[in-house]
Amino acid sequence: MVHTRLDGVLFSRMVYLGAKLLSDNVKVVDGLNVFPVPDGDTGTNMNLTLTSGVEELSRRESPRVSEAASALAKGLLMGARGNSGVILSQLFRGFSKAVSGKDVADARQFAEAFKSGVDSAYQAVMKPVEGTILTVAREAAEAAVRASRTSDDIVAVMEKTYEQAQATLLRTPEMLPVLKEVGVVDSGGQGLLFIYEGFLRALRGEAVDDLAHQQKPSIREEDLDELVREQHAQIHMKTEDIRFGYCTEFMVHIAGSTEPNKKPFSEGLFRGQLDQMGDSLLVVSDDEVVKVHIHAEHPGSVLQYAQQFGSLHRIKIENMREQHANILKAEERKGQETAAVQRGTASLAYGLIAVAAGEGISKILRSMGVHVVVEGGQTMNPSTEDFLKAIQGLHAEHIIILPNNSNIVMAAEQAAELSEASVSVVKAKSIPQGMAALVAFNAAAAPDANLAAMEKAIGSVKTGMVTHAVRDTQMGEVTIKEGDYIGIAEKEIVTAGPDLMESAAALLTHMVDEDAEIVTVFVGEGATEKQAEELEQTLAEAFPDVEVEIQEGGQPLYPFIFSVE
Repeated sequence: MVHTRLDGVLFSRMVYLGAKLLSDNVKVVDGLNVFPVPDGDTGTNMNLTLTSGVEELSRRESPRVSEAASALAKGLLMGARGNSGVILSQLFRGFSKAVSGKDVADARQFAEAFKSGVDSAYQAVMKPVEGTILTVAREAAEAAVRASRTSDDIVAVMEKTYEQAQATLLRTPEMLPVLKEVGVVDSGGQGLLFIYEGFLRALRGEAVDDLAHQQKPSIREEDLDELVREQHAQIHMKTEDIRFGYCTEFMVHIAGSTEPNKKPFSEGLFRGQLDQMGDSLLVVSDDEVVKVHIHAEHPGSVLQYAQQFGSLHRIKIENMREQHANILKAEERKGQETAAVQRGTASLAYGLIAVAAGEGISKILRSMGVHVVVEGGQTMNPSTEDFLKAIQGLHAEHIIILPNNSNIVMAAEQAAELSEASVSVVKAKSIPQGMAALVAFNAAAAPDANLAAMEKAIGSVKTGMVTHAVRDTQMGEVTIKEGDYIGIAEKEIVTAGPDLMESAAALLTHMVDEDAEIVTVFVGEGATEKQAEELEQTLAEAFPDVEVEIQEGGQPLYPFIFSVE
């Protein structure tokens, strides 16, 4: 098959198939992360980012390649999560700019668009590192440009692009010693390779496996969510008044079901039967699919009945009694935050935004003056859009963002760039660094002075974390077995073993020296305050002059986070 012109329809098919291949291989990409910690989220971040792009593309389909590429770029930009997601968004932001105003692109313009994307991505990264997704994208784009000089076939250009991306990916361990040490290729580069493979398969005419239809359901999820939202008045009711305790949502594929012996579907009869099983019922259907929302006390009975008519998909069941109790707590916090922001608008020049995972850590950040805590961390990095929403909710002359995670900094910086407000990002890469920066913050100081003081404070604190290994590996002199507790000082794994307390004590021994004055222990999921007190006793015996503070952090994945000042 030969394509000498790329229009919006063909470009969309390429994106849909690229997104499907990435989605199908998220775990493969996640598994390539160098550190063996349970936050291997490169694939997850790229997938969530690309999914956002696909959703925007499906809403704004166009036969013009410029409009299709623009829609994809907008969706990627707003949904970008983590460093890999931000870089991916920049690759296609530059691609979109290169085809701006064009109905179709020829092979040369197609190749130049890849190169433009690489230029945008490199500009977005403060200190580009070779041997990563950037290198894979750059060398693949260079191959595309070379191919376009001798062929006007876009398929041939994409073949060379993909082949070079594959070859470069295999060389990434030679460029980054840490990849070679662990025996993996770059995870972001692998994610990009899956996307490019999808592009090539679509150009060759291979099936998109109905992905385009899945991304453009006749029953729009956001429409249903809006309908449901209007029916809730949870803040005005008591938890004990909830009669039907489980919010149940699912889809029934009534056409083309592979399951045998299904009954013919009648929306009226179906609705009438479900109406007897709960309340807040919504049933929306077309010829192929039925979307259901219901509050039921026995969701299993609802699903069993619905399964008579087709195969079940996208099942979601939430305990509303538990959810409602959390909503009441959230509303109380929201009121407190709103009051704080209003007070800040009247008397302060600053608005502070920080990222945190764990109710205890969030509470501490608020007590230190943070106006908005954006939920996120290792396993779920906030998107650019999450930060923009937080920024828009603040009315301050200057806004400061503390990402508190190295994989969140780029999304925060991208939001600062896109926002019309005056926004600065203090590059705190851990919770202890973020808290040290907050201690240095002075509401009466000028922005430049504050930023300088906060950045300086980051360097005064050392961060340690204990988590568990998700696979066997070797990091330097440390041999790690799956399930071991590993101690990480800054970015270096210094200890590993099967016992939580031994690994935690070994990490602290490595971090604390004669210059240390204060050690703060944040107790997360998987650890207890009693265990923290044991560590306090260990430190007291080894370093009697060091003051130890124990805080209930509640952070997931990391039983202990240590701050050493």
